[in-house]
Amino acid sequence: MKLQKYLDLKPLYYKEIDYERFPKVYKSVKNNFLDKNIIHLIGTNGKGTTGRFLASALFSLGFSVGHYTSPHILEFNERIWIDGANATDDILEDAHQKLQTMLIKEQSDSLSYFEYTTLLAMVVFNRCDYIVLEAGLGGEHDATAVFDKILTLVTPIDFDHEAFLGNDIKSIATTKLNAIQNQAILANQRYDEVYEVADEISASKGVSYKRVYELLDEVDFKNIEIISKGLNLAEYLKDNLSLAISALKSLGISYEAYNFKNSKLFGRVTQFRDNVLLDVGHNTLAANSIYKALQPNRYTLIYNTYSDKNYKEILSILKPIITAIEIIDVDEERIERKDKLKEVIKELGIEFCDFKELDNSKNYLVFGSFSVAEAFLRRVGDE
Repeated sequence: MKLQKYLDLKPLYYKEIDYERFPKVYKSVKNNFLDKNIIHLIGTNGKGTTGRFLASALFSLGFSVGHYTSPHILEFNERIWIDGANATDDILEDAHQKLQTMLIKEQSDSLSYFEYTTLLAMVVFNRCDYIVLEAGLGGEHDATAVFDKILTLVTPIDFDHEAFLGNDIKSIATTKLNAIQNQAILANQRYDEVYEVADEISASKGVSYKRVYELLDEVDFKNIEIISKGLNLAEYLKDNLSLAISALKSLGISYEAYNFKNSKLFGRVTQFRDNVLLDVGHNTLAANSIYKALQPNRYTLIYNTYSDKNYKEILSILKPIITAIEIIDVDEERIERKDKLKEVIKELGIEFCDFKELDNSKNYLVFGSFSVAEAFLRRVGDE
């Protein structure tokens, strides 16, 4: 069975997750994979851009590099990037056929969509020098956590996926930071509890960690400004760039600013058109970052949301830069009922309507999730 048809049979989301299944399956096929320099990315926001900054720089420096990220916006191939480009359909199909020979049918069928595609990526990356591996959900129980890592990068930790990770920062941080195997670098954290948990885990597991700016010097800060100006990065993306550079420093790899010239990731404050900014953010941390990056400018917000997101708080954060909201239809079971979303928007006193088409006289911000970005791009991409 071809890859896409096979993946279509697997549900994307589960109300309950079997944390024992994937480690058992991986143990049975581990001998098929070469030992690799794996850099693991955990945290709430910024994993995708941090990973792409790092992977692109390593590739520019002459290494063969794989970058696994999720979810995708338009095409599955976006999840598996190797040596400067998304994996082709032929590469993915070949990896799928190889993976099918490694697994018995019961194992293959039991794996979730994300678990299977994680193994698929590792087949594609089997001869890379470095693999940049982004966690999908959480940390210690994520499929990506089973692999032996040389370094873990921790982006800012905040509230998200509380149903799986816990309702307080300490619980969320504990679940994520337990994925650290030996050494880690922590980005600047909003909550002191993250550092407290890191200290506890460091003492109990014998792992070590540094804060990002312990590894950066004056030359690095100058390079960050040069790179940011060249890529026209939003202010908050500088923090992700800093974390990627700190990883290079930790690995003892020298770099120049030009090694990052092809490292921008689509969908992160992307100027899609002259009057349209697009961002795949979907939680309060992302909303705060967007607000800080864009204020005092004002936008018509093209929006929708998953029902499990704290969208009242998200819209409250964005309200000072919003003139109105246009709700875009998203065909996905996790999307909130439109009547409930409209009720909250009314409570916040923001004008709204359904999204129909772009108006060249308005400035737009598309925000809400990868699914919102996909729905928008499919609606207007060919206009």
